Amino acid sequence: MSLLVVGLSHRSAPVSVLERAALTADAQVKLLQDTVAAEPATEAAVLATCNRIELYADVDKFHAGVAELSTLLAQHSGVGLEELTPYLYVHYEDRAVHHLFSVACGLDSMVVGEGQILGQIKDSLARAQELQSAGRLLNDLFQQALRVGKRAHSETGIDRAGQSLVTFGLEQLARGGDVQQWARGKKALVIGAGSMSSLAAATLARAGVAEIVVANRTFDRAERLAQILMEGDDTDVAARAVPMESVPAELTRADVAVSCTGATGLVLTSESVVEAIEGRTPAPSAGPGEDGPGAPGGESGPAAGAQRGGASGTSLGSEDGCPLDLSAVQGTAGFSVLGEAAVAGMAAADLEQHAAWVDNGSVGGDRRAAGGTARPGQTGTLDPAADTDAIAALAATVATVGRIPERRRPEPVEEPQRPEPVLFLLDLAMPRDIDAAVHRLGGVRLVDIESLAEASAGAPMAADVDQVRRIVSDEVAAFGAALRAAHITPTVVALRTMAADVVAGEIARLDGRLPGLDDKHRAEITQTVRRVVDKLLHAPTVRVKQLAAEPGGAGYADALRTLFDLDPETVAAVSRAEDSTTEKDRGPA
Repeated sequence: MSLLVVGLSHRSAPVSVLERAALTADAQVKLLQDTVAAEPATEAAVLATCNRIELYADVDKFHAGVAELSTLLAQHSGVGLEELTPYLYVHYEDRAVHHLFSVACGLDSMVVGEGQILGQIKDSLARAQELQSAGRLLNDLFQQALRVGKRAHSETGIDRAGQSLVTFGLEQLARGGDVQQWARGKKALVIGAGSMSSLAAATLARAGVAEIVVANRTFDRAERLAQILMEGDDTDVAARAVPMESVPAELTRADVAVSCTGATGLVLTSESVVEAIEGRTPAPSAGPGEDGPGAPGGESGPAAGAQRGGASGTSLGSEDGCPLDLSAVQGTAGFSVLGEAAVAGMAAADLEQHAAWVDNGSVGGDRRAAGGTARPGQTGTLDPAADTDAIAALAATVATVGRIPERRRPEPVEEPQRPEPVLFLLDLAMPRDIDAAVHRLGGVRLVDIESLAEASAGAPMAADVDQVRRIVSDEVAAFGAALRAAHITPTVVALRTMAADVVAGEIARLDGRLPGLDDKHRAEITQTVRRVVDKLLHAPTVRVKQLAAEPGGAGYADALRTLFDLDPETVAAVSRAEDSTTEKDRGPA
């Protein structure tokens, strides 16, 4: 066995890298074709999901295989090889089998124990079979992985440990509360009509939403999904389909929106979300003396939240023109430049902005002389000169390293209270469908793959996970033994074929010496010679199959070929014949 897998997942790479490396359906096809065309690989399969991209191949050289597969992944993902390499992992032979079996059982998923991965593995095998890039090794491997995954779910309680990514995402939207209580009566918009979007729609319907609107670029698929939802026996939800052009209008009516499309660009920008919020019926203004979204000086909506965060998504603020969020500086007599949250990691350009602000006399005594008040959290006076000197001292460091080094861990900063969300967004696409800047909007709660990865990192593991791990270990050992035993079978067949040829040659020679031998005696002699040969070969061939099934048993096939002087081409011909027969007998996954 020369099985090799090279890939990256949510465990090895940040979501930003996974998002950029995501493969379209066309890119996956081209990757498979280029892999089997490459010299080290004879078979190939791609497993691409929202949180993993893995290339499996049967290679004849390990190092050349790793180099070739890594290069191909970089080429087809569009991420440079140098940038991609630190996030890649490599598994070989038994470790590669163990990895795929663990993935199939949900042990390597973002949500441990989720069962969606089985369908994705099945799709990967079907694609490889259709392109004829999967041979005997990968067909057997992926089909066995599907059986192992099903066994794990049927024999253990791993389902209690895991759930679908959709369910987990809805729980995050509900902040860990009861999803059914949170969803009851809400209007939902589902963007996309693929497998993940269909699962999201069905989950929302079971959770008790009042209405589901399905939008898709292919309107017929949206209509089909809406019809399925309407015909469901276990739900009572109103469902309808709309074209993608209607998404902005539908977003103004929706309480929750789930997006999972194959688009390469953003489906919902932060501007479109702001417009959707502003297009709703305005909330009642706060009463006299109350601060609220409509109160003077209060937050005026999600757009205000976006402006407060800055268009670039940094912590820059605008207090009297200061380019920094000074609320991040806690209890200091002056503006600290020794690693506080507002300064650590600051770029040179931002530093220059603050220096200019200080030089303009916007702090300290000038401000108080003008009737200003000290900023919250300050315990003394501000000294512009001290700030200027500190900034000048750090300028040399910035010129050398590019950013201000963080001297110590930033103090925790109390975030301002955000308004209650009026729109809940769940982005399950990779690359993302919804602009990450939406996180900063007031009145909106966005959960995406990145936030799901953070939330799942601390999720407790169920006790059943240990049992699943034992199943995986047993199945890996059994698969390796079967593969090693199958590896020696062509050699054993070639040996027996050679023995049969020897018997036939000796019987022919006997006929020449005893031309008067009758058929009855000839048949008896022939049968006797064959029995002798079979008995002599039985014990060695049975034993060599047993030994070959053990780790390191591949050398026994070489020993047989050497001891009996078997023709390598004869062994290869037997192997090709077996592969051809297996392909004809093998049905779809």
